[in-house]
Amino acid sequence: MIDTHAHLDACADPPADLLSRAREVGVDRVITVGTTIESCRAALETAGRDEGVFATLGVHPHEAGGGEAGRMEELRGLLGHERAVAVGETGLDFFRDYASRNAQLRLFEQHLELASGLGKPVVIHTRDADEEVATALAGFAGSVVLHCFSSPRLLPVALERRYYVSFAGNVTFPKADELRAAATQVPADRLLAETDCPYLAPQPRRGRPNEPANVVHTVAALAAARGEDTAELAAQIDRNASVAFSLP
Repeated sequence: MIDTHAHLDACADPPADLLSRAREVGVDRVITVGTTIESCRAALETAGRDEGVFATLGVHPHEAGGGEAGRMEELRGLLGHERAVAVGETGLDFFRDYASRNAQLRLFEQHLELASGLGKPVVIHTRDADEEVATALAGFAGSVVLHCFSSPRLLPVALERRYYVSFAGNVTFPKADELRAAATQVPADRLLAETDCPYLAPQPRRGRPNEPANVVHTVAALAAARGEDTAELAAQIDRNASVAFSLP
């Protein structure tokens, strides 16, 4: 089983402990995410120490108004690392608006240019910006992963364009019927699962920090919603991740 989106550097426990507990429940691969240049370096360091860990590298849209946005050449260099499998997370967040919308759009476009030039998929963060994200992605020819999918209104675009749709712990919440319904519409070969840890702990672990081991609960919820066997769905998601991120 794989956790396709984890912020290991943001967790309280050391990566080695998190990965050990993950393996105890059958989660043997993790993609850790960098959101600043130093976070990207930390992600690569962890991936370099553990053959089951890979890295997605980007500057988060929350950072678009600060100095991190001016370090894209450094990001380009880091993305050349053999353990760097995707660009992001990138996108737009018009809910928090920690940076101006124009600054976020400029940074998003730079990430898409990087991904196009390097031939890597992009991992997308979108909040209250579905239309703008869809427009920005319209000309992007590479693979797209909609991380922590929480935008059912974006689903028709995702299905039409064959994006990968990744569900996190919020799909397990009691009131998340709309998300679970969306999960039933995603083709089997485009479905992914993640924790987004240490955030969004799934319902059985609510109130505690999230970690890669907890992706088992998300996969179980997806299987139940889709009426599928949990082990078979976990294997399908694992295959999907291998294709989406070109994992060895």
